[in-house]
Amino acid sequence: MYFVYLIECKDGSLYTGITTDVERRFHEHKNGIGGHYTSAKKVVRVAHIEKYPNRSSALKREAEI
Repeated sequence: MYFVYLIECKDGSLYTGITTDVERRFHEHKNGIGGHYTSAKKVVRVAHIEKYPNRSSALKREAEI
C-alpha cells in the first residue's frame, strides 16, 4: 500500500510526496531529514492523503498533482 500526501509548509506552500507510512514520513520532514524543500520551508501539517495499491499508481498520481 502506498500513499500520496500533501504537506502544508509554514509559508503556505504545499509539498507532495509518496510513502508507505505517512506518519513516519511526516516526522522525517518535520525533523529536517525529509528533503531539502521541507527542511527549508518548515512543515506545519499533513493537508491531504490518498491511498493507492502500488508504487506505480502512487507515482502517477503524484505527477498529476
